Order: sequence, then C-alpha cells, then structure tokens
Amino acid sequence: MGKDVSKEFDVKSAYSVRDKVVIVTGGGTGIGKVYSQRLAQGGAKVVLADIVAEESNDVAEKIRDAGGQALSVPTDVTNEDAVQAMADAAASEFGGIDGLINNASLMSVLPRGDWFEISADRWDSVMSVNLKGIFLCCRAVYSYMQERGGGSIVNISSSRIWEGNPNRLDYTTSKAGVVGLTRALAREVGDDNISVNAITPGLTMSETQLASSSSNYLGGKDEGKCFKRPQTPEDLVGAVIFLLSDAAAFMTGQTVNVDGGTYMH
Repeated sequence: MGKDVSKEFDVKSAYSVRDKVVIVTGGGTGIGKVYSQRLAQGGAKVVLADIVAEESNDVAEKIRDAGGQALSVPTDVTNEDAVQAMADAAASEFGGIDGLINNASLMSVLPRGDWFEISADRWDSVMSVNLKGIFLCCRAVYSYMQERGGGSIVNISSSRIWEGNPNRLDYTTSKAGVVGLTRALAREVGDDNISVNAITPGLTMSETQLASSSSNYLGGKDEGKCFKRPQTPEDLVGAVIFLLSDAAAFMTGQTVNVDGGTYMH
C-alpha cells in the first residue's frame, strides 16, 4: 500500500499501520522484537529478518497465535544474496513491501574500551552490519516500494552520535554514517515517493542491553535527562510507527531524537 497523499487528511487512518507490509531487521531480539510485536498489534504484516533464527521464529509464531500476521526469515544483513532473498520472500508472502526498519546492529556484544584497542577486523565487522547492512536492505526493497507507489524506510541510528560518545568508537562512527546515508538516500528516492528517516534512540533498556551491561555502567544514566527514568523499547515505538504511517508522508531526510531530552536539536 503506497502512500496516497492526494486524499484529505483523516486522523484515524493517517496514523495507522494496518495492512502495511513492514520488514524489521533484527526483529526477533532486543528492541527489534518490540517493534515487531507492536506493529503486529497495530495490524501490520510483519517480516522479522534476524540472524538469530530460533528467537525470530518464536516471536513470529507468538504473533500469529495472537491473531497477527508475521513471517520469520533468517537473514544475515551483510550477505547480499540473503538480503535479496529475504525481500523476495516478504513480497511473495504478503504481496509487496511498504516499510523497512533497519534495526539490525552490532553494539551490545562489543567490548567497551580505548579506541586504539579496536582491531581492523572488528572495525570492518561493525561497518558491515551497521552501514553496509542498511544499504543492502534499502536496495533490496527499492523495486518493491516502487511497485507500491511509495514506501517508508526508518533507519535506527543512536544518540551517541550527538555526544561523540567514547568507548565504542567504531559503533558511534557507524551510527553517524547512518544519518548521512539517510539524508543522501532521501534525495535519491524522493521522486519514487519513498521517505527515508532516522531515529537516534538513547540508551535503551532492552533485553540484550540489560544482559550485557553491569549495574555500575547503567547507574546514573538518567541524571542528564529531562525525564529521569530508564528508557525502554516501548518509548521508541511511537516514533517508529509515526514515520511508517501516512501521517509522515511529507517528512523525509530527517533525524528524530528519542532519548528523554538528554540532547536537544
């Protein structure tokens, strides 16, 4: 279902994702799992593209058991053939592609440390997942969105880019690159009625983040916020759904910061 911007604005339908076919990379784990679940609750047809097949399959099965529509496709976003096969499977199952959330990322598994200790191999791995993966996924869905008359791409960056956060230089650099990709691609595909926007989440207490972080590291993280509480995956859902919806049809190339007011732009 491509964006129809010719109609008079209808509040109820404009903010809906019902019947939209949306791919969520990394959609079976962490924050992506919550995106998948909430999109399905909103009536979207969700494609979970995750390298962790077992968890992705389980989430998709639970969505279907609850009456939603979901397809799990094991996907390595750094593999061009696998990404194209995933997009083809999504279009074959649901008849097209309307939205893409580029959420898959390397972060929680990366040891924190001095920038000089980052190996060239680790640098390449992070850039491959966090940047190349987005490029490949955008390219794979492009023709399908053209066929629909438009679409919405949401790229997940990080609020670390506003601070220039240390300890994971490779990750922060890759997420800054996501914003550049978002802006340039928005120019490239605007004539196709495809929007490309980014979100910069703050430190989010997902299952994977909690499992990989010590209480000492997490302590005091809320002090600089306007809203002094931990950020959860649910705090990001509203922005994601808005950018996928027809309500954001005339918005592209933008970066939306969702971090409880830590950084303001």
